[in-house]
Amino acid sequence: MTQPAVKIEPAASTVTRVCVVPGGPVEGKIRPPGSKSLTNRALICAAFASGTSRLAGTLVSEDTEVMIDSLAKIGVSIKPVDGGRTLVVEGVGGVVSDDARKISSDAPVEMFIANSGTTVRFLTAALSAFGGKYKLSGVDRMHERPIGDLVDAIAPALDGWIVATSDGKCPPVDIDSNGWTGQPMRVGGGVSSQYLSGLMMAGPIASKPIRIEIVGEMVSIPYVRMTARLMKSFGGTCEWEFDGDEPWSGLRSVTVGGSYQGCEFDVEPDASAASYFWAAAAISGGSVLVEGLDENASQGDVGFARVLETMGCEFIVRDGGIEIKGGPLRGVDVEMGEISDTVQTLAVVALFADGPTRVRGVAHNRFKETDRIGNLAIELRKLGGRVDEHDDGLTIHPLSSDAQSSHRHDVVMETYNDHRMAMSFALLGLRIPGIEILNPACTRKTYPDFWADLESLTGRSHTWTTNRIGGARAS
Repeated sequence: MTQPAVKIEPAASTVTRVCVVPGGPVEGKIRPPGSKSLTNRALICAAFASGTSRLAGTLVSEDTEVMIDSLAKIGVSIKPVDGGRTLVVEGVGGVVSDDARKISSDAPVEMFIANSGTTVRFLTAALSAFGGKYKLSGVDRMHERPIGDLVDAIAPALDGWIVATSDGKCPPVDIDSNGWTGQPMRVGGGVSSQYLSGLMMAGPIASKPIRIEIVGEMVSIPYVRMTARLMKSFGGTCEWEFDGDEPWSGLRSVTVGGSYQGCEFDVEPDASAASYFWAAAAISGGSVLVEGLDENASQGDVGFARVLETMGCEFIVRDGGIEIKGGPLRGVDVEMGEISDTVQTLAVVALFADGPTRVRGVAHNRFKETDRIGNLAIELRKLGGRVDEHDDGLTIHPLSSDAQSSHRHDVVMETYNDHRMAMSFALLGLRIPGIEILNPACTRKTYPDFWADLESLTGRSHTWTTNRIGGARAS
């Protein structure tokens, strides 16, 4: 007898949403976790140093975990202390390594870097200078993020070969290297400062001075300065060349050298993460002190607090950090190329200002974890506001008073698996009830405890919902 066909329906899945509950002014203080940018830079320098390094205040997140896992595959010992907030790193030495080539002599060492831009860019440069065979791959979105400028900078100065295998010169990245030849390099400055930072940090690993010429205008200069300061702590050197007499306004080249030695390094709290809490004060008319950061911090994103000052907030320097007090907000016209990771935060603040806000100089934001111009505009328009896209940024028009006060239970904000989308949209709930945020767990990329920290600061619990979609059944 012929058996009837069995049809299996797709397995059930769940969708989680979070809704931040409005209330009064946000008052308090908070210390964000360690900087992702500093943690991953320090891990590169410590891993290829001679001797032992102790990194204090390090971030525990997906981005740092994939860096640690990848470095372990070439023999770097990284021991977590205090739940990973301190890392003890045994460096493998800053010279081209025969041992590394032996590790990958039969097949490339495969490294999964999820959607971590710092990890793929810094490792691409460092491993090509170190030597060996490697394959760096990630999630689908990572394979859409350009890395061609970095690969093209390395290839002419490489004893071996390197290629980005996806369309548009995106990862995966395949490397077969005997190290760098010492030839000068040229790298474009317009897409990401992480390309230059990666090459700079790899210079001491190559154990010979390397001159790197910058083609075009360099975006996010503060991150380049951060890299140089960190390298100096580990024994690296940088010599700069500028066009004209004004430093950094016309950066043309840097020559890197030295050799990395193990050291003790303190990681600052994450200034990009701090932006959400300063913004919470601005939006709610409250007052928030972010501890552990001041205007001399190595992270350029502390400048976000000054942008809030121009919008009408009060900027206060305390012994323990920087405090923002909210006030009536006005729209501004602001260049944000140097603090581009805070554009989404500012866009949400701008919705509650008394006039439009124009953001400039951030064309490269389209190539981040998601299109942080186009997709940001799509989501903010769901609130009933007007957002205009431009080649180099966007203009955000304030929401009407009706839009700010109405219950909009039908508004669901898509995060595009972008941690900064989720954390920025959380701020909407401080003023507008019923805003639901999809995939809140994506904040694990850089800030796993964000939702708990926001609850602690506001003194209010969020509303969480989990919906079951579909279900496995035979028919």
